[in-house]
Amino acid sequence: MKRRLLKCLLAAACSVLAACAVITVNVYFPEKAAKEAYKSLDEMLLKAPGDKGTPGTPTGEPAPPAPAPGQQAQPDKPQSRLFDEIPSFSLVSEALAADVDADALAVELSSMPEVLKAYDEMNRRLSRLNDLFASGAVGLTNQGLVSVRDKAKLAAQDESLLAAENQSRKTVVTSMAKAIVKLNKQKESKAALDQVMGKAAATYADTKREAAQPGWWVQLQNGRWVQK
Repeated sequence: MKRRLLKCLLAAACSVLAACAVITVNVYFPEKAAKEAYKSLDEMLLKAPGDKGTPGTPTGEPAPPAPAPGQQAQPDKPQSRLFDEIPSFSLVSEALAADVDADALAVELSSMPEVLKAYDEMNRRLSRLNDLFASGAVGLTNQGLVSVRDKAKLAAQDESLLAAENQSRKTVVTSMAKAIVKLNKQKESKAALDQVMGKAAATYADTKREAAQPGWWVQLQNGRWVQK
């Protein structure tokens, strides 16, 4: 009788401890893969109307076929991998990072209707936006957004154009965060998205900063504005 009572008490204590355990979800952010995926999307999907050739192939040569959904293209060079770690025996459970590479991210993003819509809208604004960057009227922020630098150089319709452009860019960044959470095999939650959203925006800004043309204004990660 006493032994049975002791077992019941131990079982109850374990249940209480398990209920009180804090579950920590760490979402791995693959910075290099995210940057390559952003570049791939721009090369494939970002092209001003009237430009010749397939998006991402200025010479007019056909672009290589994109991997079919659910299939992962073989990378041309070795990709970094994050191996599973031995789980801890503490009450805090950490989510292990899954393999996330650029190809998988690009395929996941290109399958999202909101991303395709955002790129379609950005294509329509691309020519005017490039003119505004070239004139110094606008600059690229360290979050990958477009900021007004000289309002006198803007036309009447440009402010609404910039607002729409920034909304499209936010859609791409948010979608990247969602794709990373999904490929990490984590549930899409505010906490999980918050972990990667800032890095997704900063990496998007890095990609856009590298693609900026000479003379454009860009904001560095430390907040300082420079002319490329």
